[in-house]
Amino acid sequence: MHITMQEKINAARSAQQVWAKQSWKDRVRSIKLLVPYLAEHGEEIAAIISRENGKTMVDALATEVVPAALGVRYYCRLGKKFMHLRPIKGGSVLLANKRSSLVYQPYGVVGIISPWNYPFAIPFSEVVMALLAGNAVILKVASNTLQVGRVLAAAFESLPLPEGLFHYIEIPGKEAGPAMISGGVDKLFFTGSTAVGRELMALAAPRLLPLVLELGGADAAIIRADADLERAAAGLVWAGLANAGQSCGGAQRLFVHQSVYDEFLAILTRRVQTLRVGLSFIGDEPQWDCDMGCMTSRQQKEEVRRQVQTCLDAGARIAARSPSGDMDGPGLDFPALILTDVKPDMPIMGEEVFGPVMAVVPVSGDDEAIALANDSIYGLTGSVWTSDIKRGYVIAQRLRAGVVMINDHLMSHGLAETPWGGFGASGLGRTHGEAGFREMLQSQVIIKDILPGAKKNLWWHPYSRQVFEGLLAILHVVGVRGMVKKMKALMGLTGFFFRYWDRS
Repeated sequence: MHITMQEKINAARSAQQVWAKQSWKDRVRSIKLLVPYLAEHGEEIAAIISRENGKTMVDALATEVVPAALGVRYYCRLGKKFMHLRPIKGGSVLLANKRSSLVYQPYGVVGIISPWNYPFAIPFSEVVMALLAGNAVILKVASNTLQVGRVLAAAFESLPLPEGLFHYIEIPGKEAGPAMISGGVDKLFFTGSTAVGRELMALAAPRLLPLVLELGGADAAIIRADADLERAAAGLVWAGLANAGQSCGGAQRLFVHQSVYDEFLAILTRRVQTLRVGLSFIGDEPQWDCDMGCMTSRQQKEEVRRQVQTCLDAGARIAARSPSGDMDGPGLDFPALILTDVKPDMPIMGEEVFGPVMAVVPVSGDDEAIALANDSIYGLTGSVWTSDIKRGYVIAQRLRAGVVMINDHLMSHGLAETPWGGFGASGLGRTHGEAGFREMLQSQVIIKDILPGAKKNLWWHPYSRQVFEGLLAILHVVGVRGMVKKMKALMGLTGFFFRYWDRS
C-alpha cells in the first residue's frame, strides 16, 4: 500500500507528540545506542559509502563514520544544556518585577534533504540533533547514494523509537522539497546547490516555513609569506582534492604571497604529481594505495570538465596534474589539477567547481588576498596559513565566511561542537554545535510578575492625566539630562507606583 507524504508526516506528528513527552534521559538512552552500532558496522558502512560515492575507504571512515559517532556522544552529553531554561537579565530596574526566561520547544516534524557528496555524515548529525531535541524526522537522501541512505536508515530503525517517528523516503530530488513543504513539515533542512536552495525558499515563502540551507562554496585559502609551506601544501591538497574535490567547504582559490609563490607552487606541484588517483574499489577489494577516488556521477564529471576547459580556453594554464585520471574519458576518474594564470571572470574564480581543481594566485599582501577572497557570492569556509596566529585571527575576522580555519581547512565539519554554515549565497542558518542544535528548536519567552499583591500594571486602564504624567516621569528618569531634573522625575513616580495595587 502506497503511503503519501502527507500520511507520513501525519504519522510522524503523532509519534512526535509521544516522543517529546519523554525525558531527556530517556531520549538519550535510545539515541546513544548509535555509538556501538557505528562501531560494530563502521567498516561495512565505510565500504558502502566508498563504493557508491567514489571516495576512498580512508575518507569514508575519517570524514563520515568517525565524525558521526563523535557527534552522537557530543550531543547526548551537552544537548540538555542547549535546551535548558535560561533566565533573561532584566533591562531596567523600573520593571524589575518582570522576570523573563527563555525556553525551547521542538518544532514538531523536521524535513531533511541531504546531498550525495557526504551522504552519511551530513544527514546523520542532523537526524541525531532533531530527535534529541524532541522532533520527528522525514529524511530524503540523494538519488545517487541510495545504498548509503539505506544503511543510515537502518541505524536509526535499530533504535527503540516510537513507531513513525523516523521516516526514510526515496523519491526524486525535484519532488522532495515541494512534497515536504506542501505536506506540512514544520522546518526544512537542505544541503545542496544554491540554485535549488533559492527554489525551496520560494516554495516555503507562502507558509513562512523556516529553512536551514547549507549551499555552495568557492572557498579561499590565504598563504602568507611566514607560513609553513610544506604544511600548507599538504593541508590544501587534502582539503581541495579529497573526495575528488566534491566538498562544498573544500579549498578552491589559493592566494599566495608573491615572495613565496614560486616555492609554494613547486611544493604543491610535487605533492599533486605524487597523488595516487583511481578507483576506491576494484571488484570486492578496496584499493588501499588510492589517495583520491573518482567522481560520483558522470554528470558531475562533465560539468567540472566543462568548467576547466572554459578556463583553459580563456588562458589559464595547468601547472600540475596527478599522473592518473582522465578528464575526457568515459570513466568517473578525473585528474587532480592545479591551475595558474587565472582571471577573475573564469569559472575557477567565480563559480563553485565541485571537483579536484584548485587555482593558485600570487598576491602582494594581506589586503589584496582578503579583497580577492571576499570577491565571491559565496562565503562558506576559508583558511589562513601563517606562523603568526594573532595576525591569522585578524585576517580571519575580515573574511566573509561562516567558518575560517588557521593552518587547516575543511576539517571543521568533523568537529561536532563547531557551527557549520556560510555567508551570502552559501546559505542560511547553521548546523552542528550549539547553534545547530538550537536550529532544531523554537525559542519561547516566559515572563512572570513577582510583585506581591499587585493588581495591575502601571499602564492598564482606566487612563487619566495622572497616568500619562506618571509614564512621562518614567521616561524622564531614563533619559532626561541633569541630576535635578532626574530627582524631580523620581519624586513624581513615588505616588504613581502605588497604582500597582489599585483595584479600580
